[in-house]
Amino acid sequence: MQKGFIEPGEKPRRFYKDVTVVAEEGGFSVKLDGRNVRSPKGGKLSVPTRALADMVAAEWAGQGEHIEMAAMHATRLAFTATEAVSNARDATAAQVAQYAASDLLCYFSETGDSLYERQVAGWEPVLRRAEQELALVFKRATGIIHAEQPQETLAKVKGLALELDDFALTGVAFGTPLFGSAILAFAVQRGWLSGEEAWTLSRIDEAYQEEQWGVDAEAAERTARLLAEAQMLEAWFKALA
Repeated sequence: MQKGFIEPGEKPRRFYKDVTVVAEEGGFSVKLDGRNVRSPKGGKLSVPTRALADMVAAEWAGQGEHIEMAAMHATRLAFTATEAVSNARDATAAQVAQYAASDLLCYFSETGDSLYERQVAGWEPVLRRAEQELALVFKRATGIIHAEQPQETLAKVKGLALELDDFALTGVAFGTPLFGSAILAFAVQRGWLSGEEAWTLSRIDEAYQEEQWGVDAEAAERTARLLAEAQMLEAWFKALA
């Protein structure tokens, strides 16, 4: 296998010793034994800030005998930003707006139960801040009733996404399905919430059900894995600042 090239789906043995970050024209690259990290498409890994390059480099340095690409979230996001999102910005922003059309934070339990009270306490401050600072006005719904969101709001969500650079847009596009909420993704991007806080708000319903019925091992593993992704996303945005 060519050094610096990773075939999708494989878990190759670690083929390098040293991981370094090098400042180059237009950004920072990560090198393995002096060779550029390359994507499955052959593209060179280059990111806009030293902090983000250090974050990516730490993933490569932390690999053991085999390279676990599935766990290298920052690396995969960086490739997504440079090879996918950069060429599909409008479509990516449209996907964020599509999620916002049925955003998790707009769907509350039946009025008066304890779950509803938790949702209001957790979600309403974020919804109000989005309205005050971003002019995003969302309709709320209870039960299974669908809330048709204003087209002006959805257009504003898309516009806010398009204002971001490729790497920040990639982060928001990653965070939106992770949280089930474009609002929470923007909240982490803008520093209103930590990744863990956003993740906790996104799973108020699940946490409530776990209190009633308990947690199995598979669900606990999934929760821990997705929490780690949320924490990584917070670090991603901070590294771009």
